[in-house]
Amino acid sequence: MKLWDKGHVPLDERIERFTVGSDFALDQNLVLYDCLASIAHAKMLQKIHVLKPAEFKMLQKELVAVINLDKKGLFKMQQQDEDVHTKIENHLTKKLGDLGKKIHTARSRNDQVLADLRLYSKRELQLIIASLLELSSALLHLAKRNEFVPMPGYTHTRQAMPSSIGLWVGSFVESLLDDLRLLWGAYDLNNQNPLGSAAGYGVALPIDRQLTTKLLGFKKLQNNTLYVQSGRGKIESVILSALLQVNIDLGRLASDLILFSSPEFNFVRLPEEFCTGSSMMPHKQNPDVLELMRGKSAMMQGYLIQIINVINGMYSGYHRDLQLTKEPLMQGLALEKDCLDIFALVAAKIKVNRAAASKACRLELFATDKALELAEKGLPFRDAYRVIAESKFDFVADPVENVKRKTHLGAPGNQCLGMAEKQILEHRQKLREERKNFERAIAGLTRL
Repeated sequence: MKLWDKGHVPLDERIERFTVGSDFALDQNLVLYDCLASIAHAKMLQKIHVLKPAEFKMLQKELVAVINLDKKGLFKMQQQDEDVHTKIENHLTKKLGDLGKKIHTARSRNDQVLADLRLYSKRELQLIIASLLELSSALLHLAKRNEFVPMPGYTHTRQAMPSSIGLWVGSFVESLLDDLRLLWGAYDLNNQNPLGSAAGYGVALPIDRQLTTKLLGFKKLQNNTLYVQSGRGKIESVILSALLQVNIDLGRLASDLILFSSPEFNFVRLPEEFCTGSSMMPHKQNPDVLELMRGKSAMMQGYLIQIINVINGMYSGYHRDLQLTKEPLMQGLALEKDCLDIFALVAAKIKVNRAAASKACRLELFATDKALELAEKGLPFRDAYRVIAESKFDFVADPVENVKRKTHLGAPGNQCLGMAEKQILEHRQKLREERKNFERAIAGLTRL
């Protein structure tokens, strides 16, 4: 039975297929969260005396049973179920009779799906942040092992000035740590309770929205009931925007690794077991995993644009096209988890060819530093620039000594990698606390 069905004219089957779309399959991911939100809602209904304590216990017990069925793969969504809310409410009514019909008092599927998606995104972002920390740690370890190993630095894809493996890899560590700050921002924005907004205009019952906020482990209540509904898609787009920044960094690092692992450069060696071959050319070992990694950022951008285009210019309140923001959000979160897990595997096994990287530092690479040496002795820099340019780079330079001599903050000889290590530890501590709070909320709701 459809929750909106008034018993009049049956819905045309073609219209049902079109309006339901793939939502029923996507909602398989939301069974746990819909049950948790329903338990919290029922607990609140008990507090305002819509439900008796015994009724709450019966509903809680059956909702926990649904969670366990879902864990075993025995609570399967079908097209005729329409969505997870309908499936669960019909199950409760079948098991508990009229009591199952009470669960929807003072709520709408509009605030139900938002609560489900907030909880779902919260857990997925925790997993993504954990994976990003693992990748950052693997890259930091690579940078520390090769902190002063010289390599050419490039501008315009041409040799520019001396750099180091540590500086190159460390630049991505710091960039990913900035991405972590963006992810935490998206996480905090998502960590708001939408329950109690109903269809966007509140309800004429003394519901306690602060109670459901506490029970579900949300950081705060999303206050304005209309903004709760109008904000659907906005928070999803913020999440995907943060994920896109991660993917852009992964794509750039993938490009560098593809270039620097090529025979022409040979600065790094990719794990042989992670490279594919050619069906025609027996000698080929291809960095397909990195090429696909680079392409995934385009896919993430596509998911983000889908959501932005759905909500752009939309009137206030709920509209059915907001349903279309669910799939790109879920696809983006799944894509990010996959990318980070795979890249962490690759990063942990990258080998640096120190000899090749150092040998690639041609004499002209040191021209700027030689000009600065003359300027330090009093020659105007512009004159020093011309002297070195006219010298045809007839000088001697030690790549390792050059790297270590640049000791100002952030330079190759003073990369302050310990700062990145400290940040990673701080992020890990915050993640542990968030996970602990979330698991505590789930345990409190499901404890019979």
